[in-house]
Amino acid sequence: MRVLLVDDQALLRRSLATIIDNEPDLAVVGEAGDGAHAVVCARATRPDVVLMDVRMPRLDGLQATRRICADPALSTARVLVLSMFELDEYVYEALHAGASGFLLKDAHPDELIEAIRRTHRGESLFAPKILTRLVAHYVTAPRPNRPTPAMRRLTGREIEVLTLIAGGLSNDEIATALAISVKTVKTHITHLMAKLPVRDRAQLVIAAFDAGLVRPRG
Repeated sequence: MRVLLVDDQALLRRSLATIIDNEPDLAVVGEAGDGAHAVVCARATRPDVVLMDVRMPRLDGLQATRRICADPALSTARVLVLSMFELDEYVYEALHAGASGFLLKDAHPDELIEAIRRTHRGESLFAPKILTRLVAHYVTAPRPNRPTPAMRRLTGREIEVLTLIAGGLSNDEIATALAISVKTVKTHITHLMAKLPVRDRAQLVIAAFDAGLVRPRG
């Protein structure tokens, strides 16, 4: 898996590169210190996953994410936002810019590596604190009184899968929870994306929140 590191702190980039390059299935193919350079590097290196900081000079990480995700030449690149802040507006903007997940910089190295792998597999990933805030926001936000026509076309099993996706579960965890194979989970996800329709798993999370399928705990 080809990884592009984007952060305005050179020391942090080096630390992340050391962690990532120690994994046999991961390789850092480029580094950028601002959002504008990130877009240029992404086009030059064609990464599978971009680890994107938020606050940077010249062009911030949210704008850089939007440009990368909108570029047809980078259609296979997925962005994982890595920030030391958990401010609501960053999470929402990152999602709508096309990011596949949002992880805090205080994550354990093992969590970071797993996040990169999951992002590459097409799974949305959110730090638990971030997911809780997302749920709270979307449950209290205004939404239609009736399900959308697209949501009404979903089968009962597809609703179950969508709800678990919004709960932050991986494909393997969904398969275990529903006693089905991972291949079947992937098939359901493909059908969900076609029916709703959405472009990626992160938008499935938004669709689940908008439909009121996820409720805050406790």
